[in-house]
This record gives sequence, structure tokens and C-alpha cells, in this order.
Amino acid sequence: MQVSVRRLVLYPLCAARSSLSRAALLRPVLRLLSPSARTLFSDTGIWEKDYRTETRRKVEEWWHPRIMAQCCECDLKFYVLSMFPYPSGRLHMGHVRVYTISDTIGHFQRMRGHQVLNPMGWDAFGLPAENAAIERGLDPEEWTKSNIQSMREQLDTLGLCFNWDREVTTCLPDYYKWTQYLFIKLFEAGLAYQKEAVVNWDPVDQTVLADEQVDENGRSWRSGAQVEQKLLTQWFIKTTNYAKPLLDALEDLPEWYGVKAMQANWIGECTGCYFDFKLRVNGEETGETLSAYSSSPETVFGVAYLSILPSHRLLHGSSSVRSTLQKAFQPGRDSLTEVTAHNLFTGHEVPLVISHREAFDGYLDTVLGVPGCSEEDLSVARALNLRWTTVLETHEDGTQTLINSEEFSGLPREQAFDSITQKAREQKVGGHLTSSKLRDWLISRQRYWGTPIPVVHCGSCGPVAVPEEELPVTLPKLPSLTGKGASPLGAAHDWVNCKCPRCKGPARRETDTMDTFVDSAWYYFRYTDPHNPDRYEYPPPEISFLLLHIHSCLMFFLSLCNPVQILKERMESYFTVTWEKMSKSKHNGLDPQEVVQQYGVDTVRLYILYAAPPEQDILWNVKTDALPGVLRWQSRLWQLVTKLRAARQLGDVPNPSVLKKKELAEAKKIWENKNYAIREVTTHFTEDFLFNAAMSRLMGLTNTLSSATVRLLQHSVEFEEALAALVMMTAPMAPHLASELWAGCPLLLRGGDVLQQSWPTVDPEYLEAPDFVELSVLINNKSCGTVMVPVQVSKDTIRVQQLVLESPIGQKLLGERSIKRAILSPRTALINFLVDE
Repeated sequence: MQVSVRRLVLYPLCAARSSLSRAALLRPVLRLLSPSARTLFSDTGIWEKDYRTETRRKVEEWWHPRIMAQCCECDLKFYVLSMFPYPSGRLHMGHVRVYTISDTIGHFQRMRGHQVLNPMGWDAFGLPAENAAIERGLDPEEWTKSNIQSMREQLDTLGLCFNWDREVTTCLPDYYKWTQYLFIKLFEAGLAYQKEAVVNWDPVDQTVLADEQVDENGRSWRSGAQVEQKLLTQWFIKTTNYAKPLLDALEDLPEWYGVKAMQANWIGECTGCYFDFKLRVNGEETGETLSAYSSSPETVFGVAYLSILPSHRLLHGSSSVRSTLQKAFQPGRDSLTEVTAHNLFTGHEVPLVISHREAFDGYLDTVLGVPGCSEEDLSVARALNLRWTTVLETHEDGTQTLINSEEFSGLPREQAFDSITQKAREQKVGGHLTSSKLRDWLISRQRYWGTPIPVVHCGSCGPVAVPEEELPVTLPKLPSLTGKGASPLGAAHDWVNCKCPRCKGPARRETDTMDTFVDSAWYYFRYTDPHNPDRYEYPPPEISFLLLHIHSCLMFFLSLCNPVQILKERMESYFTVTWEKMSKSKHNGLDPQEVVQQYGVDTVRLYILYAAPPEQDILWNVKTDALPGVLRWQSRLWQLVTKLRAARQLGDVPNPSVLKKKELAEAKKIWENKNYAIREVTTHFTEDFLFNAAMSRLMGLTNTLSSATVRLLQHSVEFEEALAALVMMTAPMAPHLASELWAGCPLLLRGGDVLQQSWPTVDPEYLEAPDFVELSVLINNKSCGTVMVPVQVSKDTIRVQQLVLESPIGQKLLGERSIKRAILSPRTALINFLVDE
């Protein structure tokens, strides 16, 4: 027997505000449909009563392609930037968390009327890919491309709305051509240079490590090996020249969960600078230039000596003064040498001293000795019988001026500081304010899978940049990689041997490659014009690299989200539970595909947003954490639509005028809660990004709507509008569920899917603050009445308590009782008195 299924087309009360006939809008209309199996309302018009697992799967399958199709257009009116991933081949929950947050913000900003750019790309060069390829006997390029394809498919299954037409991949020549171009510009400006230096060496991965890649125990970030100190000739970017501008620029940035403080601490207090010196032996130039740090640059004319550490490269490398220094070195003592240092700023020549100390402040290895400013420097100078000039004169009022300092004599000390450092910068002999803890950025790596450094070494011309028209310098194919020994590119003889661009004589290409941090220092500029073969979007090159070196080192300088970790529980024994960072290199990451398969995309999204604010770690443990609450909330949202549809099918024509006084008061409360939720959630989405707090507010609105009577569901405009706002505010976080809820609500006359709606705004009358607020009074958690209190004191616990005690209710119920505590709610107009019974 065939059964007819009735479908009820429900029109919203709020639609009565349009030009259509009110009677026509409020009248339920019935339509007959042919029978169908249990499926989605969006597909057949049949609403399922409960939100079951199978329903959830159908919702996400139906809405996934439709949501993705809605997110294709973009402009630069709002740029959502999250860090691009290293293509390991499989996503982990850390990826899912970061990209869920960025996707949520992207949906929210679209609903606010912005055209959103939310791009994605791949940090595809680096040691992990090379090691993985070595382990498997594969080519790193093929391994990386295969992983990118796999991870892109995984990202698509998560319903993340990225602008894939802006995709960038750092290991492709059309990208690293511009990385090389930036390097050349820096090289030409004297900001990229090569020097011999003591570096962090990973004996397992056989490569140099940046300081940021060494943990607090002195071990490699990846291999776990104890890092060694090794003297190598390396390439550096002169970040110290820009330390002070970087530090000052932090003041213009908004605070983000302590990241500004991290950056400021990483740069350090920029109270000193370097001065350049030329080294001589017996008056003869040695070809060595040495930069020495001074914490009091204004006293540079009072320098008595230069001091280096016993570990300095000059004593251990290939320097021409090595033998002279070693001859003079006496361990444990300040050793005066025959090497002198010519100050390029003052023109003075002072001796070079090997310090007895094992370390100076921060990372310094060369400092100026100024006896007039330091008791320690004075002691050294006297012990070595050195001469110096007094350069500071102290007055009776405690102020100091410079003396014996040529044109700067007579200047107050503070003014002299600025004048001397400025002139040193102008003469390009130092003067850039920096800290004792910041070092220039070491960028070269002794591995294959990285951007080739576009420099050739010529016996006649020295290091020469590859001409721009010859870029990119592409990586040659190598038959095999071992990960051991010298730079692998050295074995590519046909590639290494070349002609000097300047003199056309024989030359050799640089065989080190750039650290992957260099590639990732500017990718968000390339997103804005990713396919342009002739230029890329950039500020001046020194800004592109040096400003954004902070981004590279701290991982999220301009990115959307603070670096976060997702942790998983690992049972070490029956009695011990530890938590460890999820990492693909440690093979202990949760598989997002398995989690999504079990709980669904929206559930995982909501869990991630609800479990902790962005700056805190998530401890993923489905038995004890917030996941059950998230599942319940989805079901309660579904039930609200189910209840509304059932109430509107009772047959009565919706009519707000039939509501009684108590019901109207309840409707007003719903209206107030709706506006309060809109205000709070919007604030969380735009200011502090506390999505867990935003969800808590939406759960509170859900509770309010769930307690509404059937008559309110039948006749209340306030209920409809509050439910509409609730679904719209849920949409950025759970787009599939919200899309189906919207389709099933009697709100279709608004037009379009939920993600195409405008973000709800607070009603203007709600913003008209009253002079008084009605405060609920509870005694031992039992309601006892209300008291009117002035709005301006309604958050002052002491003042509110006093006003309540002076009111008739207070005098009658609290006058003779001992009050242990008064609790004023921070969110609602309520005070609870705890008293002795």
C-alpha cells in the first residue's frame, strides 16, 4: 500500500514585516509529496525528529560540496592567514585545530559582508622530507608532491574553505625563484654575507641548526641528538641591523596571548650597538673585519681595548690572525695580543685582548672595553697597563656630558648616544641598535632539499650573485642521497662547475641550501599575486626578510593563530599518565580522518573550538573532555527546530496578539538573551577569539529557547528571531549542521543558505541603556523577589548589597540574618545571599 506523506511549508512570523499579505504569510500551507526513505529535509522536505549519527553523516555529505562552492570568490578586504603546513603526508589534529579556527573566522567575516582571502600552500622544502626520502629510497621531490596531493584531499574532506587558486608550494621553481631574488637583493645591499662561525651541529642529521631548533636541553628539535658546536663557513642575514625598528614596531601590533612579549623577549632590550673594526698585525692589514658590541655607544671614544672570548672563531678557524692569537693566549687570564683593531668610526687603534671569561652577556663574543664606564673594564685595562681616554664628565646635579669625543664633546650623554649611533649608521660602520642576545640569522644548511643559494664562488672575483635573468637556480637531480658528510650538491659536478657571471672565468656554485625558514618568511606576500612570473608582492627586501624573521622564528608573527599544541594521553604504566606533544616526526599524532569518521566534521570543529581557548593546549581524551557536551548541544539545536516545526503544525494560525502577560514577559526575556548573545559572540569573534566563550553563550541561548512554552513557539516573533540568530551564529563553527537547521526552519523567506545571511546585529532599542535594572534577589539559591538598582552601580557588589539591604525585601528577609557571602552574577542581573539558616 502506498502512503501519502504530507509536507508542511512553514512561513515565519517575521516575514509579516514584508510587503506580502500578513494573513497569507501566517497561514500554514500543506503540500503532498510522494513517499521516500528516511533522508534529509534539504533533499526531500521530510524533517527527521532526532539528530542521529546517520543523520549527521547525511547532513555533512549533502552540504559539504554546497558550502565549498559558496566560498570560492575572494578579494583582499579581509585576509585570514594561517600558517601553511609542511607536507608530511598526513594531517594531525594540530593542523585541524589551526585551520578550523581560520575557517571559522573566514565564514564569520563573509557573513559580515567581507570578501575573504583564506589561502593555503605548502612549506615543502626541508630536512624532514629529505630524511623521509632517504629512508624510503625515493626522490624528495616526488615524495613531497605525493604528500601534498594526499594532504590536500584530507583538507578538502574537512570542509575547509581555502582559496586553492592562490596555492603556493615553496619547493617549486616558480616560488623559490623569488626567494633567490630576495637573497640577491639582500646580498647586494650587504645584508646577506658569509663568514666563519661556531654553529649548532646535529651529528645525526648532519646539518646546521638555528638556535630555535635546539631545545632547552641542548638537543636537536628533530633527531633528539645532543647538539655539537662546530666551526663552519656559513651564510647569514644581518637581522641585528633591524632589531630596534622591529622592537619598536611591536607597539603598533595588538596583543595576542603573550606573543608580543615573546617577540620582545626574543629581540631583547636594544640598548647597544656594534662598531666595525679592521684588524692589523704590526701595522699591516690582515683582511679581517671584526664587529664589537658596546652597551654604551656614546663612550666609543673612550675604548681602551677589544675583548674576545677564548671560543672565538679567530682562535679556531682559518683566520690569518689565528697563530698570532694562539701564541698570546693564556687560559684563565686576560691575554694581551699583538693584534690591533682599527676603529672605523673614531679612527683610533686599540689592542685585541683574549678574555679570561668563558662567556659575555647574551650571545656576545666580542665587546668593547671602556674603563670609564665599567669597573671590570677598568681592572682589565690597569692589569694590562693599557692607556685610555676619559670621555664622560659628571656634574653636581648628576648629569653627564661628553668630553674628548671630537665633534660630540659637550653633548649631554643621552643626546650623544643618539648622535653617535646615527652617524655610525650613516657611515655604514655600525650604530644599529640591537641587544646582546640577538644574533644575525644563520640561513645555510648542508642538505639537498632546499632553495639553492644563488651565488657562485670565483677565485678572482670572490662570491658573485647569479644574475637575476638567470633565476631560478634549480636543484639538480641526484641519483641518491645519504644524509651524511658534506653538502650533497657538491656531488653534482655538472651543476657545481660553472662560469663566473662577472669575469667569465671558472667558478663553483654555492653547495649549501637555504633553511626552510627563509622560504616561509614571505609566503603570505606571494598569496596576494601567486601566479605572476615577473614580480611578487613585497615591501622592500630588507623588510620582507628581516621584519619577518620574527615570524619564522616564532612561527606566527602575522599569522592567524598563536602556536598551539594538541596533546594525547599516553599510558606509560597502569599508574602513570604522561602527556606529550603531538608530532609527525615522533609518529604519535592522532589521525584526524579516524576522528572525523567517528564523530563527524562539525563535531570535531565544535570540540576544537570549545575545548580550550586558542592559546591553551588541548588534551584529547574523548572519555573525559568536552566532547559529550558538544554532542548534546548539537542534538539540542536540532530539537529546537523539531519543536518549532511541531508547534507550527498544530493548526492554529500564528498570532502574537494572543500571548498573555506572562508569555510576553518570557518573550521579552528571549529577546534580551538574543541581543546579549549577539553582542557577546560578536565580541569574541572580533576581539579575543575566545570561541569557547562564544559557544558557552550560544549554549545559554539554546537553554533559554529550549524552556519556551508551546504557545511561544506557536505565536512568538521573538522566538523565531532568536532561533534564527542562534543558527546564524552557529554557522561559522558548524556550517553543515547550521545549513540544515536553516533549511528546516520556517525562515526560508529570508532567502539563501545560512552562510549567505548577514551576521545578526543587536537591536537598536537594546542598546538604549535604562537608568535602572531589575535585579533578582536570591537567598540561599531561592528566589525572593526583585529590586531596582541604578545601572551605573549594578556591577558593584558592595553597592548592590547595600541597596538590597535597604530595600523592603532586604529589610524583611535579611535584616535579622547573618550574611556569610553575597554573590553578584557577572552576566545576569542577579545577586545571591548565602545566610545562616
